Amino acid sequence: MKAARSSVVSKKGTPWGTIIAVVAIVVLAASVVTYYMVASAPKREQKTREEAAAAFTPSPQDPDPSKRISGVAINEYAGQAHVTAAERVAYDKVPPYGGPHDQSWAACNGVVYPNAVRNENMVHGLEHGAVWIAYNPAQVTGEALDLLKVRVEGKPYTMMSPYPNLDKPISLQSWGHQLKLDSASDERIDQFIAALRTNPSTYPERDATCDAQIEPGEFDPTPPGPDAKPMDYKGTAGTQQDGQPGAGQPSQPPATQPSAPASK
Repeated sequence: MKAARSSVVSKKGTPWGTIIAVVAIVVLAASVVTYYMVASAPKREQKTREEAAAAFTPSPQDPDPSKRISGVAINEYAGQAHVTAAERVAYDKVPPYGGPHDQSWAACNGVVYPNAVRNENMVHGLEHGAVWIAYNPAQVTGEALDLLKVRVEGKPYTMMSPYPNLDKPISLQSWGHQLKLDSASDERIDQFIAALRTNPSTYPERDATCDAQIEPGEFDPTPPGPDAKPMDYKGTAGTQQDGQPGAGQPSQPPATQPSAPASK
């Protein structure tokens, strides 16, 4: 009798509930780790690209490293000639990268614009030391578009927007400089940014903010008419000069906004 009772007591069921719970926790933890690894991969890869492009950082001995980047076009443009929001400029380049521009600038503090933006507002951002990545929305989509966005989002003095009917898939602009490319994986994108973003030797308006308090105008795809201002235009009377408050813009960079490097 004793042996029989012991046999009955020793028989216990397998704790399937506990096992299932442990397995579920392990699977969930693995999924979370995998998600964050995949989500952070673009940023890690971008950091590697930026480190490789650091050789193009400007210095007193090499004030314009973009001259070492194949394909960069360079033109001299005078700054500080302003037009009103109702006026257009007959720019000599597409996209433009210098010349007269709107008295209000497009925000260029790491902004990825979903729609095309008025040229005159974007050019003013270049005058403040920003780099503008423009892309042909019919040619750059999906992973290629994401690869461009990671160069811009959260990066000061950088902006990006679609540019309908652009003659190349990608075009980079800084004041007086342009580089047109076919691929979002081209290492020259990061070299261009390293060489020219807030490079004190290459843009007119030092210590200017990239924050803006108004929305820039919409892109106008039609050719400029006979009333468009020429490239040698000296500015419309009554528009604000750079460095002065006006058009809803702050007169000084906010305390939280990084400023462009001081001129050497």
